[in-house]
This record gives sequence, C-alpha cells and structure tokens, in this order.
Amino acid sequence: MKKLLVAVLSVAMLLSLAACGGSNSTKKEELTLATGGTSGTYYAVGNTMATVLNDKLTLTKLNVTSTGASKANVQLVTSGDAKLAILQSDVLNYAHTGTGGSTMFEGAAETKGKWIAGLYNETVQIVATGDIKTVADMKGKAVCVGDVGSGTALNAAQVLEAYGMSFDDVKVINASFANGADMIKNGTCDAAFTVAGAPTAALTDLFATASSSLNLHMISLDAEHVKTLTTNYPFLVQDDLPANTYNNQTEAVTCVAVKAVLVASEDVSTDAVYELTKALFENNAALKSGHAKFDGLTAEKAIDGSFDLHPGAEKYYKEAGVLK
Repeated sequence: MKKLLVAVLSVAMLLSLAACGGSNSTKKEELTLATGGTSGTYYAVGNTMATVLNDKLTLTKLNVTSTGASKANVQLVTSGDAKLAILQSDVLNYAHTGTGGSTMFEGAAETKGKWIAGLYNETVQIVATGDIKTVADMKGKAVCVGDVGSGTALNAAQVLEAYGMSFDDVKVINASFANGADMIKNGTCDAAFTVAGAPTAALTDLFATASSSLNLHMISLDAEHVKTLTTNYPFLVQDDLPANTYNNQTEAVTCVAVKAVLVASEDVSTDAVYELTKALFENNAALKSGHAKFDGLTAEKAIDGSFDLHPGAEKYYKEAGVLK
C-alpha cells in the first residue's frame, strides 16, 4: 500500500509539472509589433523597445515587423495579425470614428486598437529639390507622399489642401521613405513628404549623400498656413525642426506634427499591457540610450491627447497618479 501511495504521488507530481511547464519554463506570449518601413522611425523605435524590454517582461515577448505604417497597422491589429502597433494619433482617431475620407476609414469605424502611450511627436517634413521653395511650388511636380493609405499620405493631402491644392495638382508617387529618398537622388522625384520623428534615417542618409547639384533643402511652412492646418485639424501642432537637424540645414524649419502612439489590441490581456506600460517608464533610461525619441517620455505626456485607453494602460496611469 505504501509503495502504491508513493507511485500515485509521483505520477501526480509529474502531471502537475507537465501542466505548469515548471517554474523556469513558463512560455511568454509572443506579440507582433507592427511598425513601418525599415528606414523609418517606427521600425527603429520598435526594435529598441524589443531589445530593451523583452528581458524585463515576464508575460510577453515583442516581435517587431516592418509594415506600410499607420493604416496598415490598424488593419493588422483588426485582423489579429498584429497585437501591438505604432501609428499616428490622427489615423487612430479616424479608425475609431470611421472618418478621414476614402483613403482612411470613411463610414467604417475600427475600434480594436487601444491607446497605450503617446511616444513622441511625428513631424511632417518636406524635402525638395531645385527651385521648389514653398508648398505652392510643388504644382505639377513629382511628389512622393508616402505609402498608399499611410498617415504620411493623409498629412500630405492636408498640407496641400491648406495651400489650395490636392493630389490632382501634383504627380503623385507612393513609396516608402527610403525609396522616396532614392528617387530624389536619381532625379525621378522632385519633393517628398516624410512624417516621422526627426531626424529620420532616410533623410539623414539623403542629405549626407545627395549630389549638391540637386539643391536639396527642407520646405518651411509660413505662419498663415500653419494656423490654417492647426485650426482645420486640431490634432496637428506646430513642431519646428531645429537648425542642423540634417546636414547643411542651417536654419530652423517651420513644420506641423502629429503624435506617434503605441496601441494594443483589445484582445491583449489587462495584465500584459499593464506590465508593458510600466516597463516603458521604469526602463526609460535604457530606452533613451537605444533611441533618442524616448527622451522626454513621461506618463503625463504619454496620455496627452489620449482616448480609449487600454484597461492595462489605464491601470498603470492611475497607479502613477496621472489619471484619477
């Protein structure tokens, strides 16, 4: 009888260990983090998050993937192909309200992506060649406006609209930041919009390697049109580029910006998002060392302009005392 009891207890213990996987073999849930093109800030920021945070997280592991950016990221979260994403705050707003025109979510609201943190401002940067000195000078020129359906394309349309123009007034090129920069260098593109944290890798490389014969420069918006943009689109704010952000850019450039937001699918657990949100702020020094865009990230700034917070993020911000 004693031997039988020992055998039964041994089997029970083995079954228990098999079910739990042992205390040292708990498997993390792998979460795909949708970012943007490999030359853009989203991709670099996402990889910094994965590098710094994956060893700190006990519940999840971040797997970074390159995508077509904002609208594509909403669709990836909707379909379940991504559980986390970085995207523009305006695009997230359009997704939740079913607005933004035919290039966004007109008449079809998308509510699966929930706000975790606003990470940094994304500046609407316009690089041009030759005698293009203002937005109005782009009329009839070949202009790269970002990938189809991207937040960059939407912001490009907004800027053109402020100057009384539309995509019909330019020769539209849809391409990534890197491809747009390459086309400027080879002369097949006259100007390009880039909406990303500055400095952006594609533009840094472009200004460092472009021929001087291109007369490469940044386009500055004037005060009248900045006011038009920020009035018509309240999610846009003035956000100027300091002098020397890029090689041979000797003067400050007046721009507008939106916010880059980290979102999670509503399918990701409260505990997992709480842990991720907390890790963002507890490891801020290491994140800043990995990418400058984490410099200045605070809990207060992360919820500035926020809406529809993920319950896990909301739990953290309440604990941090920035939400009641």
